[in-house]
Amino acid sequence: MKKLLIANRGEIALRIIRAARDYGVATVALYAEADVDALYLRAADEAWSLGAGRASETYLNIEKILEVAARSGADAVHPGYGFLSERAEFAEAVLAAGLTWVGPGPDVIRALGDKIEARRIAESVGAPLVKGSDGPLESAEAAVNFARQAGLPIAIKAAFGGGGRGMKVVHRLEDVAEAWASATREAVEAFGRGECYGEQFLNRPRHVEAQVLADSHGSVVVLGTRDCSLQRRNQKLVEEAPAPFLSDAQRDRIHEAARAICAKAGYQGAGTVEFLLSESGVISFLEVNTRLQVEHPITEVTTGIDIVLEQLRIADGLPLSVTKTPAPIGHAFEFRINAEDPGRGFLPSPGRITRFAPPSGPGVRLDSGVESGSSVPPIYDSLMAKLIIHGRNREEALARAARALAEFEIEGLASVLPFHRAVISDPAFTAKDGRFSVYTNWIESEFPALPPAPRAAPAEEGLVRGFIEIDGKRHSFGLPAHLLSGGAARVTTAEASPAGQRVPMPCLLQSWLVAEGEEVSEGQPIAVIEAMKAETRLVAETSGRISQKAAAGESLTAGQIIAEIRA
Repeated sequence: MKKLLIANRGEIALRIIRAARDYGVATVALYAEADVDALYLRAADEAWSLGAGRASETYLNIEKILEVAARSGADAVHPGYGFLSERAEFAEAVLAAGLTWVGPGPDVIRALGDKIEARRIAESVGAPLVKGSDGPLESAEAAVNFARQAGLPIAIKAAFGGGGRGMKVVHRLEDVAEAWASATREAVEAFGRGECYGEQFLNRPRHVEAQVLADSHGSVVVLGTRDCSLQRRNQKLVEEAPAPFLSDAQRDRIHEAARAICAKAGYQGAGTVEFLLSESGVISFLEVNTRLQVEHPITEVTTGIDIVLEQLRIADGLPLSVTKTPAPIGHAFEFRINAEDPGRGFLPSPGRITRFAPPSGPGVRLDSGVESGSSVPPIYDSLMAKLIIHGRNREEALARAARALAEFEIEGLASVLPFHRAVISDPAFTAKDGRFSVYTNWIESEFPALPPAPRAAPAEEGLVRGFIEIDGKRHSFGLPAHLLSGGAARVTTAEASPAGQRVPMPCLLQSWLVAEGEEVSEGQPIAVIEAMKAETRLVAETSGRISQKAAAGESLTAGQIIAEIRA
């Protein structure tokens, strides 16, 4: 390859640009109108516009992307993660255009993207598996029969889904039929296909995965494991490598199964095989992600291997630069720095970053797509950056993480930094008593609530910063510049007025959960909004009769009144 088109945005686009530069390949970046000032565009050799619109009209538009590839003279395409990275039809279109595809072949993406087929491949190589349905559950009756056979609890999952959408966990037999119907509806809405399958559900499981590299010469190498159990709404927040508190037998079982699954599928490129690990030590194959993972940097710093560079080598037909699983070099954590408010249920928080001051020092790496002055659009996911911490062992990495997170400053919008600072000292995560007791829904189940981020926005003129000494101790402060010239503070708020129900951020009104004129109670869910690829339920601020002021499908601005509730 001579010129690589990156079919993505944000921090992963910049990460790929850097690897391509190390590899000696020119880069072509794509951008939608909302990303016109994005950091990654300045790093690319060329930047081409996809126009305005939502992701479906830009970063998910295969025709537009291939048109840019032709006009720019690109001869290869890297999809990054998310967007089109696991779409077999995109890989096929890239190859049909005579371009090099950086990733596994379309047939492999298709086979492993079908979770039912992926289970069959895993079963054929003897990978550990809990009981699952033999193909899709065709009806509610079939789902009930499977529950009786497998035993409760069970999970009903979208066959072509991910990220927790189209997944329902059922603990009572009388709830199975409705759960199947609900999962099917969600799967159709989210993925365009409603097939769902069933499998036994492991209570309080850890999420453990293996990073795999495979080339076109028959080599399949597992680089190591990661633990990704700290999740909210089935989306990872903190990852670490190697996965801690595994026995040698468990680690070997995961490595062997991951290698065998990828070899059986004819895999080429970087991929991740994911497993669940129950409290009692039961391991079960979960799925294969046929792309680069967000958390790949922690494997890079604990192996010394540039995984993105290996992807480019593999796509060029070169052999892997590693021939066996390397011994881990210390321990690493990755903290996803999302624009979300953990004090409001991880509510997305798009907007402009007025101050972005990341930490540095020994053992600190930052993969960022933003800087001070950057905008975080409401139409994409909430990931701004990734903080990667490396130490000689887990204890040193934890201490460095606490120091780095204390240094990190982000202003202008809410971020998940308060969560990270709290969790880094939580005994369930630090395991200072020898017990690592976090699991995939531990945040929702056990993590103590945090206070919401302040809703006051900084003045347009910015902050005037300084410091004062009190009893010899230095204290920093920041004041809106216009206050110093006698102006009045301007505060925005998303709290509802007595008569109005407002949305807290720019978003799409996906659906109403109540009818026009219906009586609602304070705290009752009334609507579903979507922002930054996350759905949020709005609840009534007061009781009364609802009068809708916006229609489903309408794009809304922050603070916009969508309903009035009258006593």
